[in-house]
Amino acid sequence: MVNPAKVLQDLRASAERKPDVVVSLGKPLIESGAVLKLDADAWLVYEQVAIAALDVGDDGLAYKCINALETKFPGSARVRRLQGMQLEAVGKLAEAGQIYKAILEEDETNVLASKRQVMLLRAMGLPSDAIAALVKYLDINYTDFEGWLQLADLYLEELMYSQAAFCMEEVLMLQPQNHIFHLKYAEILYTQDNIQLALKQYCRVVELCKDHVRGLYGIKLCASRLLKATPSKDAAATSQEDLEAMDLLATERLVVLYGAPGAAAESSKVAATKWIETQ
Repeated sequence: MVNPAKVLQDLRASAERKPDVVVSLGKPLIESGAVLKLDADAWLVYEQVAIAALDVGDDGLAYKCINALETKFPGSARVRRLQGMQLEAVGKLAEAGQIYKAILEEDETNVLASKRQVMLLRAMGLPSDAIAALVKYLDINYTDFEGWLQLADLYLEELMYSQAAFCMEEVLMLQPQNHIFHLKYAEILYTQDNIQLALKQYCRVVELCKDHVRGLYGIKLCASRLLKATPSKDAAATSQEDLEAMDLLATERLVVLYGAPGAAAESSKVAATKWIETQ
């Protein structure tokens, strides 16, 4: 037999966000009053169910949970953040923003309020304000790689590629083994026309994730462009021989990857091979 309180506790411990499950298990506990039998955990369940209820659009349940928390912890920054999220859910973005602003004026290190403020500013279509808020947040919480990723995305939306590249460098210092982050950095560098460095990052993608198709395409594109360009006199530049070898290897691997048995696969292989050979 399922123990709702235990399942909710496990979800909190694993930081899994499964709002449908949380609401289906938590709502009966809240409405029956059985949640109060959980002692100290009761208030964690109220908070967990409140956030899940906002996610699934159950405003009545969210209000009930937040009201219970406000009665127990009047003036708490944690509860006020939930009230801000509730205002966001009903479209009162400016009022929610005032709550987050007040919380941060009292404690600028409040991580959850800072993140809600950034998300709110993005939703309001204020990218410059969102960038400023996130830069301020990262000045304090510089090891938050997710914050750096979000800032990179904001800069990309504003076509600020140099700033986005810097953000990805910070991400890679914190998460050096994630091939997806190397790929994102490589694509920004390629957009900036920094082909030599983009090539190195695409190679890193394939090193971390064998036969990664986008990584191989990146190697192919970079090597082809560098081979067509005037040979560089820079000692650090990749040699023509190495470029030819990487170009050939990427081509061979891409053809193999598109060469699985079957008519559809054969058609894809022909199309891919034709495209690759024109690069």
